[in-house]
Amino acid sequence: MDLELQGKTAIITGGSGGIGRGLVLEFAREGLNVVSASRDVATGEKLAAEAAKLGLPGKVLAVATDVTDRASVDAMVARANEVFGPVDVLVNNAGGVAHPANLEELDADARRWEIALNIDGVVNCCQAVAQDMLSRKTGSIINISSNSSLLGEAAANVVHYGGVKGFVNSFSKGLAWEWAGKGIRVNNICPGWIVPYEADDVGEGSFWNRFGFETMGKPDAMEKALQEGTLYNMSGLPIPKLGRPEDIAWMALFLASDRSGYVTGQLISVSGGAYMP
Repeated sequence: MDLELQGKTAIITGGSGGIGRGLVLEFAREGLNVVSASRDVATGEKLAAEAAKLGLPGKVLAVATDVTDRASVDAMVARANEVFGPVDVLVNNAGGVAHPANLEELDADARRWEIALNIDGVVNCCQAVAQDMLSRKTGSIINISSNSSLLGEAAANVVHYGGVKGFVNSFSKGLAWEWAGKGIRVNNICPGWIVPYEADDVGEGSFWNRFGFETMGKPDAMEKALQEGTLYNMSGLPIPKLGRPEDIAWMALFLASDRSGYVTGQLISVSGGAYMP
């Protein structure tokens, strides 16, 4: 199916993480010009070089961005306009857990960090692209939430993170309703565990490098544990395979395209059947 996205402009936040890498490369493969917005601009530039080396039809531009700072987000959108033109698609992928902890032990700094990144970051980016989208009465916003907002067991030791991602779920639905008549669609993807193919695929600030690989093991070890039925929180998946970054990217591409033009305000779990409402 031709998604007819060639030449459109997409902003993808959190491009230096595992899911971000899949989003950036698959969107460029589909022919979109992509702004990879991340604090880790070095990893973003490596990704842009990789996309160019692969000969992907879409161009990738890495822009240093702190989504928790509205001025930084506005500057990134201005750069996108300068290089590629108006923004057609926004994927709010930046997010994360400060560190795992039982709720009674979670410190105030970690709470503020999670609120700023997962809540303020999404709101800042939606507001920053509003002029581009509302003035042309067209656009698609895809917010990346988490199965931690849907399942108690998926929020084990990250209860606060699950809660702030719950904000993303409600915010997406409300904004979808508010902007539907103005030509803007807003949808929401809740990933389960999405595992990079290689440990080197993620930037230094990714949760995988901060605590994920230590907790879950490196990708090869996770694949082996899944086959043996011993992988934490994943061995009972109805679809018995690891989720990969492109699984999120392919869903996001459909939601970005006019092939989903009658779809808005929806929450879709991409998690091998871990969540079935």
